[in-house]
Amino acid sequence: MSATTASPDLFRKLRGANNEGVLALIILVLVVAMSIANPAFFSVATLFSIARGSIVPLVFALAVLLVIVSGGIDVSFYAIGIFAGYTVVHFSVLGSFDPGLLVILLIAMVLGAALGSVNGIVIAKFRLPTLIVTLGTQGIIKGVLLAYIGSRYIADLPPSMSALSTASIVTVESNGRPTALHLLVAPAILLAVAVAILLKYTMFGRGIYAIGGDTEAARRAGFPVLRWSIMLYVLAGVLAAIGGILHVILNRNANPQDLVGNELDIIAAVVLGGASVFGGRGSVLGTALGVILVQLINNSLLLLGVPTAWQRAAVGLLLIVGVGIQALSAQRAKRRVVPNEKVSAS
Repeated sequence: MSATTASPDLFRKLRGANNEGVLALIILVLVVAMSIANPAFFSVATLFSIARGSIVPLVFALAVLLVIVSGGIDVSFYAIGIFAGYTVVHFSVLGSFDPGLLVILLIAMVLGAALGSVNGIVIAKFRLPTLIVTLGTQGIIKGVLLAYIGSRYIADLPPSMSALSTASIVTVESNGRPTALHLLVAPAILLAVAVAILLKYTMFGRGIYAIGGDTEAARRAGFPVLRWSIMLYVLAGVLAAIGGILHVILNRNANPQDLVGNELDIIAAVVLGGASVFGGRGSVLGTALGVILVQLINNSLLLLGVPTAWQRAAVGLLLIVGVGIQALSAQRAKRRVVPNEKVSAS
């Protein structure tokens, strides 16, 4: 093999199937730039802060990744998450009873699965646009939460959740003060590994990619499209519910007004991570890097004193750029295919 042949192959491997290498390079450049602009940025405290800030977004991003890979767009994940998290806490506090963290998590997951199944059944059976359906269910879930569950801010969590809110894996000294890496980083990473294995090594994962690439072709190939589409949204609902519980624990309170309305950051992270809005492509590694990039940008702008409104604008701009690049890539791919078809026809 010549050097000219090896170089493109090496470049493709470093770039990754979903441009994960490019994203990692952007993160590295951003870290170096911020460290030069503000030397205090390059510290263990900043690293632990970004890790803590990425826990909840990563879990929600995994749910969104599954839906986007299947060719859909889900904006109800935050509503499902806060509904599950707040409902469990509300009734635990109302009954002055702490069923334990495991039971709380299981109840929340059941609620998430039920709400996710509503999305899945409506979308799969009636073949309605995913964005419209999940936008509608988002409003319904939020309305039911405030009208029938509760609208009161809960400051005192059940003891099992409250104890976990301050737990850490390791504590080190940074800039003269102790800095802790939160314990919930571990389950977030385990969930990411589990979803990566699901997508890469199981028939269900291959089916999700197939459905996102071409639903009719997936059906002809023997994939149970209807059943797996519903299962997909059930799984996304379960992940969203776990994200809601983690959000409540990390915030040390339950607020029914939280999360909904901030979906942009999560969708942007998944798209920047290489997941195609047209379906059929995406990876957990790329999604995790996308989450870290969005957190880095938000932290960097915050350190530079940029107002929150401009932080939202920056994330929105990144989302447009990410989708634009995907659209241009798709057009180039079509232009390459058409000439080849003409040559074969002649």
